[in-house]
Amino acid sequence: MEKIRRASHAGSWYTDNPTKLAEELDGWLQACGLEKSPDVRGIIAPHAGYYYSGRAAAYAFGNIDPSNISRIFLLGPSHHYYTPKCALSTATVYKTPIGDLPIDLEVIEELKATGKFESMNLQIDEEEHSMEMHLPYLAKVFEGFPVKVVPILVGAVKSDNEAMYGRLLAKYVDDPNNFFSVSSDFCHWGSRFNYRHYDKTYGAIHKSIEALDRMGMDIIEMGDPDTFKQYLTEYDNTICGRHPISVFLHVIPQHTNSLSPSLALPLVLMFLAVIACGFHSGNWSDNQPLWYVLAS
Repeated sequence: MEKIRRASHAGSWYTDNPTKLAEELDGWLQACGLEKSPDVRGIIAPHAGYYYSGRAAAYAFGNIDPSNISRIFLLGPSHHYYTPKCALSTATVYKTPIGDLPIDLEVIEELKATGKFESMNLQIDEEEHSMEMHLPYLAKVFEGFPVKVVPILVGAVKSDNEAMYGRLLAKYVDDPNNFFSVSSDFCHWGSRFNYRHYDKTYGAIHKSIEALDRMGMDIIEMGDPDTFKQYLTEYDNTICGRHPISVFLHVIPQHTNSLSPSLALPLVLMFLAVIACGFHSGNWSDNQPLWYVLAS
């Protein structure tokens, strides 16, 4: 029986007009001018509304070569539903305005059989935006290619359990047909987010934020979850996808001995760059900027 997860944020976080959405995505992908690479086995990309992050996200999704990929593991943080675990979707298909993405029910059952995952109902699934904001890009990039998705909502997972989930997912990296799409924004700065870290040595506030996020991305590129944890402890950077990123980083050490040198560390993080920043208020004095950084 088909169980559909609607594109619940279409019409608000991004357009629900199929023609306009396809044109926007095509335009952003063409503008970034990136070559598709079979070496890119995963991305870290933002999940804000497309008005703020759509153009930046193209620099992650534009690297994907869909020709040999048949399965996408989609990891996103939970913004509304509290769980100390990872939760699996109960849907059978994810809708987007430009094409549907079927769920890989076989892998969902494999993960469920470990006893370490919980299941999220459709209401929880549809309320969460972090994974949905990747779906239109994935539908566009994989247009004409048969692909299934494995959505995993990553809750407030403790460090030991991040490592455990990393070990459970590690075996899937061995298969070159598998791909990981990790959803995260980076620094959320200002009174609205109760975070105002500022290093005066960088002068302007946005330069301080950029330096903080670049530091985090450099650490992510190292592929070391312990160093990433130390960074978060020291600076408390408001990276909302810290748990999905940490789980993903715990996948990498399991494979540094089995992968070819080109696919060892940093595994799938083929390049890192600060692409864009956006903020809701348009005025730094309002202390409400959001900083969108992506990696691929």
